[in-house]
Amino acid sequence: MRRLLLAPVLATAFAVLPASGQADPLALSREIGTSGIAATAARLSDLPAPSPEELFAAAGLRFLGGIEQALQLRWQTGLEADWSELPILRLPIPANPSPRPFTGADLEAMLQGVSDRMEAAREPLGRIDGDFGLEIDLADLWFDINANGARDPGEDLTEVAGIALGLRGMGAAAPGQVVIRFDGSDAAWLEAYSHLLGGLSKLALAYGPAEAADRILNATEQMHALWGDTPPPNAWDMMFGKQVDRIAIILKALEQKPDAALAASAYTDFQAVIAANRRFWTLVMAETDDDREWVPNEGQTSALGIRLPPGTIAHWQGVLAEAEQLLQGEILMPHWRYGAEAGISLKKLFDDPPPVDLVGMIQGEALLPYAEKGRIMSGQAWSDFERLMQGEAVLFAVFFN
Repeated sequence: MRRLLLAPVLATAFAVLPASGQADPLALSREIGTSGIAATAARLSDLPAPSPEELFAAAGLRFLGGIEQALQLRWQTGLEADWSELPILRLPIPANPSPRPFTGADLEAMLQGVSDRMEAAREPLGRIDGDFGLEIDLADLWFDINANGARDPGEDLTEVAGIALGLRGMGAAAPGQVVIRFDGSDAAWLEAYSHLLGGLSKLALAYGPAEAADRILNATEQMHALWGDTPPPNAWDMMFGKQVDRIAIILKALEQKPDAALAASAYTDFQAVIAANRRFWTLVMAETDDDREWVPNEGQTSALGIRLPPGTIAHWQGVLAEAEQLLQGEILMPHWRYGAEAGISLKKLFDDPPPVDLVGMIQGEALLPYAEKGRIMSGQAWSDFERLMQGEAVLFAVFFN
């Protein structure tokens, strides 16, 4: 009986040992490649005493699981990668030959799922004590987009998110092509990014987009029904119909009075992004090694082949400082009607978020309750960062979060 009980334990132990008898540093990475995100995350969550590496892996897989869940819902409903308002909604995914209709409930479920998973990802991060080193081969990471439990073409992380990672044209990564050694500083990076995606999701949810989505999608269906059984070619609808529908959904949703509690929670998330990102850069700047880094300091090279030009970190700290001042209402957003000495307080907008009256906001009347005299945001920090990065500022900003 004892031998039977020991068998699975020994099998697990030997599974991580290569021929040399040493622990395989990529064992957890290979498990993800074989079992997938959800199964590996579930196993790690059941561990009674996880190591720092396992805690970071659990957090990362919960983070990726939130993205995977959103991609699965997009695939089920045929939602194409033309929603640029949220990062997850513009990632390319394989086409579903027979999708079901997309509804407003799907949109809110997708946003809520991302928000919940981002919060869940931070729980194991809070239990990490000390530094660690976790090696992950990008070739082992994939999203089960069609939820069939198998790894199919177009589901590799580098195929789905390669452009966001600066890996243009890479396609599916070959084993060993990009191996990253995540360490203690990367826990702060992951925390910051979880707050960013969580905050964006909550802000979208605050405007309750389900009703607007259903209204516009139903109207489009009725308009298409007017074409009859043999609709004529409609070049305008083919080129712009979906984009016009998307814009209409957004504008109709924004016309509603947003949920103040969700907006306040999003505001807290955005503040946490800056705090965690600052902590990340403090840790990164203290590193003296150069071992397959994720986001490097100016003396290191990323496993992705990225090197930062001198001055990058200082300029990025300037961008963070200006963003924090804007969030706290210490500097104001300019408005073309308010002159050089007054602007809009972003803090006031989050404290009492209004319905979005686009015409009134452009004209100025709708934003008067949020206007005050004070120092106006110059945007100089971003301009300096943009010049330094020579046309790649947005890509690096997404990478740095």
